[in-house]
Amino acid sequence: MQFIDIQNVTKAYANHLALDSVSLSVPKQSIYGLLGPNGAGKTSLIRIINQITAPDSGEVFFDGEKLQPHHIAHIGYLPEERGLYKKMKVGEQALYLAQLKGVDRKTAERKLKFWFERFEIMAWWNRKVEELSKGMQQKIQFVVTVIHEPRLLIFDEPFSGFDPINVNLLKEEILRLKNEGATIIFSTHNMSSVEELCDNIALINNGKKILEGSVKSIKQQFRTNTFEAHLTEVSSDFGLNLPAGFNSLSQIKQENGELSVVFQCESHVKANDLLNFLLPYGQIVSHREILPTMNEIFVQQIESQKIKN
Repeated sequence: MQFIDIQNVTKAYANHLALDSVSLSVPKQSIYGLLGPNGAGKTSLIRIINQITAPDSGEVFFDGEKLQPHHIAHIGYLPEERGLYKKMKVGEQALYLAQLKGVDRKTAERKLKFWFERFEIMAWWNRKVEELSKGMQQKIQFVVTVIHEPRLLIFDEPFSGFDPINVNLLKEEILRLKNEGATIIFSTHNMSSVEELCDNIALINNGKKILEGSVKSIKQQFRTNTFEAHLTEVSSDFGLNLPAGFNSLSQIKQENGELSVVFQCESHVKANDLLNFLLPYGQIVSHREILPTMNEIFVQQIESQKIKN
């Protein structure tokens, strides 16, 4: 079931076409990666979902209903450009922002205590925001984004400014929020985080959608039929005669008595064909198909569109 359905949305600013008839479908209770280079149109789309701006044409549906002002109460948005009132105390500001989102003071105090203890920032409750590091401020903003338990969460570069430990902490929380029922739109340039977190992605460039689907299906779509194998006790005549379909043998490494090889094969060659070829030549320790990374697919598709244009 689709939670956010974007149909043929177009948005122009002066002489710039930010979105050109873009259609996307965000499945319910999923993490959806919104990808693209700077200036691709991602922020324009996010602003339309948040009703900060309206599309020139096209429609957006929120859980089956045409997007309306009352849906704002069910959205939590963490923008890339963050901003807290520097002179206000942390707890006072968090309470203020929670109440702006419709959470009564007593409930806000209880929920904020839960989150502050979870993020180990309770000691900063009575400190001014300006005394906090960038990473600490990011934690506060994450908390006030999710405090009203929105059905849709939009995170724009949520890991910016975090060290690896806190990145992992935030990833765990994002996955937990999804498992508890939230639908999440996740905009980032960090492709490793996309592979780790996202169920589905859309790639936008120059205002157009150029790719959409599940991470798994997209990686399969761009597979290059490349296999890697590790062997021990390797026969001396290994690799002298490659069978039909095995176009090349490369990246041969021998370390600690183990041979590592990579095969580039024709499209009809399968993993079982690789095993059948390897069995007479040694003990197979492991084998796998090397699928392209999301980063490789991202770069390839953006460069390909540049050539077309």
